[in-house]
Amino acid sequence: MRKKTFAAALAAAAALTLTACGSSDNSSSSPVAEVSAETGSEKAATVLDKPFEKPDLVLTDTQGKSYDLREATKGQPTLIYFGYTNCPDICPLTMNNIAVAKKQLPKAEQDKLRIVFVTTDPERDTPAELGKWLKGIDPAVVGLTGSFSTIQGGARQLGISIDPPTKDKDGKVISEHGTQVVAFSPKTDAGYVLYGEDATVDDYTKDLPKLIKGQTP
Repeated sequence: MRKKTFAAALAAAAALTLTACGSSDNSSSSPVAEVSAETGSEKAATVLDKPFEKPDLVLTDTQGKSYDLREATKGQPTLIYFGYTNCPDICPLTMNNIAVAKKQLPKAEQDKLRIVFVTTDPERDTPAELGKWLKGIDPAVVGLTGSFSTIQGGARQLGISIDPPTKDKDGKVISEHGTQVVAFSPKTDAGYVLYGEDATVDDYTKDLPKLIKGQTP
């Protein structure tokens, strides 16, 4: 379902919410984006009238090496998602949906696509832990970790709010974070499409060929 609104505040409030993985508690983030969409469309994409600039973000990858997001993904179709490996539901589902859809692409297109997973729980998600988790999803996914303040700042540049991990009444660590996948165009390096947590494998399978070409899904 493609969201329909031309009001920036309404669009952002609907699309960019905080979700505690494994919890039903949500809170709204600040309005940041304007979207353009068609009523009655069956597409999951939310197309931004004002695309996001790719974050100036330098973190550590699963090999323990420095990873400059802008430089490493320049001119490449890129999907970015913020989440954490101990999430019991939304994060693994989202990443698996993308991984399954990617496998439907021709090998040449698979090689072009960059999928980046940035942890919202860097204290537990070390490079080794990220690598182990992503290996079971898609070893080609770039896993990134670093200081929480740096990660939070990078997410904020995309209008995605993340809070420091906290413990619930049972002592379980919960990370509240926006659950959007942001797609960046290989033509402009701008983040021009958002996907929410309700996006399915079929949605990504239909849209990835267009996203790889920098087209509007």
